[in-house]
Amino acid sequence: MNYDAQTTVARSQQSVLQTNKLLRNTYSLLALTLVFSAMTAGLSMAFNWGHPGLLITLVGYFGLLFLTHKLQNSVWGIASVFALTGFMGLTLGPIVSMYLGLPNGGEIVMQALGGTGIIFFALSAYAVKSQKDFSFMGGFLFVGILVAFIAGLAAVFFEMPGLSLAVSAMFVLLMAGLILFETSQIVNGGETNYIMATVTLYVSIYNLFTSLLHLLGAFAGDD
Repeated sequence: MNYDAQTTVARSQQSVLQTNKLLRNTYSLLALTLVFSAMTAGLSMAFNWGHPGLLITLVGYFGLLFLTHKLQNSVWGIASVFALTGFMGLTLGPIVSMYLGLPNGGEIVMQALGGTGIIFFALSAYAVKSQKDFSFMGGFLFVGILVAFIAGLAAVFFEMPGLSLAVSAMFVLLMAGLILFETSQIVNGGETNYIMATVTLYVSIYNLFTSLLHLLGAFAGDD
């Protein structure tokens, strides 16, 4: 009995160490990719590069996402993550530049940035500290994101500002849920690959920021 108890304790300690290592690797890589993405966004703004357009953005995003998934267990997966986040930074630059060009654009951008940071850190801390299992949200988030994505495309093609705002509001809620879900997966063993965990959290932050930017710009009367 003592041997079984010692084995259980040892396994529990090993599991905690593995979780802590996964969290450390994920947040370290996430921080680096966010800095790199900010740099590419800054370059895009400094050189006044235009937005590549919806088609190129979608092809680049899904193509690099697929590549990262395929390379997630190799060192090239890290390079793919930086390629993906760097590309997303390039697409973000023109968007931020557009808002900065508004009379109160700097305030809008800072509010969106601050809101994104507060939401991310608050939800991540809650998921880590509580260690609650939010895996039940997986199906709902998948369907919700798919519906919001299709509705977003419809809003663009049919030029429906009201629907576009509704989609942004949906994405704020969905990305908040995705942050809870993914952090819970890391803590409870549902996610064991820090590269894919980083990508999921990065996408959540990116979409959360751009959605808040859109909503704040609209409420400020500048959209």
